[in-house]
Amino acid sequence: MIKIAITGATGFVGGNIAKVLQMKGFEVVGLVRREVGELPWQNRMVDFADTDSIARAIDDCSAVVHCAIANDFNRLLDDREYAYDSYVGLTKRVTLAANRAGAKTIFISTDWIMDGTGHLEPETSPGNAINFYGFLKALSEQVVRDLAPETGAICRIAGVMGRHQTAAEGPRNQDVGFGYFVYSIVEALQKGKPFDVWTGPNVNQVTSPSLAAEIGAQIARIVELSAAGTFHLVGDDAVTRMQLAERVCEIFGLEKALLRETLPPESELFPAPVPVDSSLSNLSTKQRLNLGPTSLDDLLRAFKRELETGQLGFLTA
Repeated sequence: MIKIAITGATGFVGGNIAKVLQMKGFEVVGLVRREVGELPWQNRMVDFADTDSIARAIDDCSAVVHCAIANDFNRLLDDREYAYDSYVGLTKRVTLAANRAGAKTIFISTDWIMDGTGHLEPETSPGNAINFYGFLKALSEQVVRDLAPETGAICRIAGVMGRHQTAAEGPRNQDVGFGYFVYSIVEALQKGKPFDVWTGPNVNQVTSPSLAAEIGAQIARIVELSAAGTFHLVGDDAVTRMQLAERVCEIFGLEKALLRETLPPESELFPAPVPVDSSLSNLSTKQRLNLGPTSLDDLLRAFKRELETGQLGFLTA
């Protein structure tokens, strides 16, 4: 059985990836900083400041999926050394440890490395980040290219739909990105509450939505094919926030009249500019990984089944 280590396995994206990899027959090892509650996979304590500690924890693993992020964005802005080490420094240590263990590095990146002036940016685009989060992710991508040029996989994701697999909490509130956006709409409209779809120059208005479970399934394909390079693990369609909200209503059978377009509250703005259009093309990724269609409607239907049954669904076998 192939063993895969995951940083950030207790988080939203990492937890979904871990669960899907288990469903596909991989053995999963979560790398954690401190003791965590009981989870469906083995966890190993790691000192993430120490490359040797990481290497010892993954010496029997074939790949490391690096999902962990520091998401206190105000601290990232205020403490630049902490920010750099939490992203670029940690990615370097994880990649060096993976190289030492003979393991593949799979780095989870973001559509926010783009500046928002393009549309359906290809996998070859190096990005042009306009905020510190995107900049740190772009620098981390380059670490993987430099340290694991033949084996490293950089996986950009966008507009991730899904639910948290390791926490009992409900959906996080809407933010100026697309994280939890769909779940928040469903949660509000199923209760008959209106939902404000944010718009304006300080909002990520266009993306190519993906499903957390499908991201996990495509990462499994990357492992199986020993694929390397830059991949866009996103759906086929680029949409605006309101277009996405309206499709959610149609697929979930919710009332469109409860949607209303508004500017976000000042208190909810990101502490830096955000890309207006962060949509990514997946054409090269589809070809290299031999993937079938992943339309927005199919991804929404898979997420609807997940919410109804509690079972993760994905399109990539």
